[in-house]
Amino acid sequence: MNSSKHTELANHAWSVADLLRGDYKQSDYGKVILPFTVLRRLECVLEPTRDAVRETYAKFDGQDVDVARFLRRAAGHSFYNTSRYTLKSITGDGGQAEKHLLSYIGAFSENAQQVLHRYEFPQQIRRLAGANLLYQVVGRFADLDLRPVEIDERGQSRVVVSNHQMGYVFEELIRRFAEQSNETAGEHFTPREVIELMVNLLVAPDDDALSIPGVVRTVMDPACGTGGMLSAAEEHITRLNPSSTVEVFGQELNPESWAICRSDMMIKGQDPENIKFGNSFSDDGHRGEHFDYLLANPPFGVEWKKVKEEVEDEHEKLGESGRFGAGLPRINDGSLLFLQHMISKMKPVTADNKGGSRIAIVFNGSPLFTGAAESGESRIRQWILENDWLEGIVALPDQLFYNTGISTYFWILTNRKSPDHRGKVVLLDARDYFAKMRKSLGDKRKYLTSDQISEITSLYTEALQVVDNPEHPLHKKVKVFANEDFGYRRITVERPLKLRFEVTEETLAQVRESKPLQKALDIAGFEMALKPLVGRSWTTKRAAWDALRTAMAEAGVLWPTGAPVQKALRDVIGIRDPEGEAQLIKGEPEPDPDMRDYENVPLQEDIEEYLRREVVQHAPGAWIDHTKTKIGYEIPFTRHFYVYKPPRRLAEIDADLKALEAEIQALLGEVTL
Repeated sequence: MNSSKHTELANHAWSVADLLRGDYKQSDYGKVILPFTVLRRLECVLEPTRDAVRETYAKFDGQDVDVARFLRRAAGHSFYNTSRYTLKSITGDGGQAEKHLLSYIGAFSENAQQVLHRYEFPQQIRRLAGANLLYQVVGRFADLDLRPVEIDERGQSRVVVSNHQMGYVFEELIRRFAEQSNETAGEHFTPREVIELMVNLLVAPDDDALSIPGVVRTVMDPACGTGGMLSAAEEHITRLNPSSTVEVFGQELNPESWAICRSDMMIKGQDPENIKFGNSFSDDGHRGEHFDYLLANPPFGVEWKKVKEEVEDEHEKLGESGRFGAGLPRINDGSLLFLQHMISKMKPVTADNKGGSRIAIVFNGSPLFTGAAESGESRIRQWILENDWLEGIVALPDQLFYNTGISTYFWILTNRKSPDHRGKVVLLDARDYFAKMRKSLGDKRKYLTSDQISEITSLYTEALQVVDNPEHPLHKKVKVFANEDFGYRRITVERPLKLRFEVTEETLAQVRESKPLQKALDIAGFEMALKPLVGRSWTTKRAAWDALRTAMAEAGVLWPTGAPVQKALRDVIGIRDPEGEAQLIKGEPEPDPDMRDYENVPLQEDIEEYLRREVVQHAPGAWIDHTKTKIGYEIPFTRHFYVYKPPRRLAEIDADLKALEAEIQALLGEVTL
């Protein structure tokens, strides 16, 4: 089906919006259009075996047998409908449309009813009937031809709307619904060509293994949406090996998306029970299961506050035995929780190097670098890299998605790296691989061509074979790094506190405001004692203290005792001075908190050597407080691919400005004529 046909079918379904306008808000159109589209597709799929199902139902009704098993066999699908109604027949009796339609959907098998009820379909039927719209809406969908195949007079079949093509129709309707609902940037549908590239990178190293006759593979998406990624993975593997068996699994929180995905699985002959409903974090629908391939496009920048208690409880009680033992990201972005969840579902690698899994996930830029050393995000990156699971990261162009224009990245992980690639990570910059769309779809203004997908896949696959050369020899867009290259020590650089000492009018004002001194001294007497010293200064603390003691003794004021009071007095009298006296604590230099600095030093580099080379020559006397050193991991993707472009020469800029001035003058001349 070409794009015009897919658009034609989506337009037919969406034309119902004209009927709904006024009685429904724009953001609610999808609540009617999507379930009716699902219902019509199920009806078209079941049409060839309708009579056989009804005959089977009549034969076994009331008998003590598993009727559902016989009905599924008669239908040729994992779902069925025993009603005599169709959407077309319901339009023939408009006065009873509500009653007949409710009866019709109640005759579906339980798994199909679950799908329709997730849309709150019965409520929408009653609402449409109350607005006198139901008859018209049913009639509009009864005319929508969504048959998978048709049989001509010679008995030959012809594809009308394949399962894959139906996915495009769903995709377009979901996109329009999302636009009307003003979904957030992270809640978007994944374009087909993006999924194709993602699946390519996911399975490319396994082409040989996937070609084995009768191979069985499992694929899982913990945020499966309408199932586009699962469908693409299944199609890709079966295209490589038609004799392969692909079992898909998923979980989805949004009821409408879950309903579409589940109905899609039912139509394709997959087990719809493998698509679970609920939040993957708090209610893992595939607990304890492991899969060959995992892929996901989780929402970007969506907070996980609603499941905070459950996630933190698992993190604290189960630790590394649970899913989130490595660390917890900040509450406003759960992206790295999804990745940890997926890693927990990788198959273990056996002693003979069999088993294992591969993961592909779409992220925005945040998981690359968000979080300082030893933060939750940094600990998660450290855990992944130290376990040698990160195989590569691919930077994609911006404006690829329908509802967000931000830049995105594929992360590819595996626990069965090839021997040549162990300890290494591929970074591939594919941001310049795109074509401009003739007409934008929401925020989507760019797309990937088939040739570009093939080239990116080839570059990535070739990079996995690089052994010694740290930079891929075929393209500047590909670089290979050691895992340790992304680690660093965050060191705390201290400099000695240096002071001179003086008494000024400002000093006396600070004395009056110092709470420690107020508690320990007679402030009025202390001020009187210091008055004769106003304007005097000392280069050492001992000389200053001798002068202060003498003045206080002459004024009859007791010298304060106790370390806190002594420190408060020093803070009042002492003035920071680069040439001043270095202050000591138990014979060691006292650090100046105002001069404290932090440096990120690569893991492979000696930090004392770094201090001598980068710091001491500019700040003599500086030292590292090793008790505060932290380990951090980040992946500064953009920095690794930054290319310096010198600014244009002033003469060129000046020439352009003069040309613009001349053009403006010419235009003004035309206006005044």
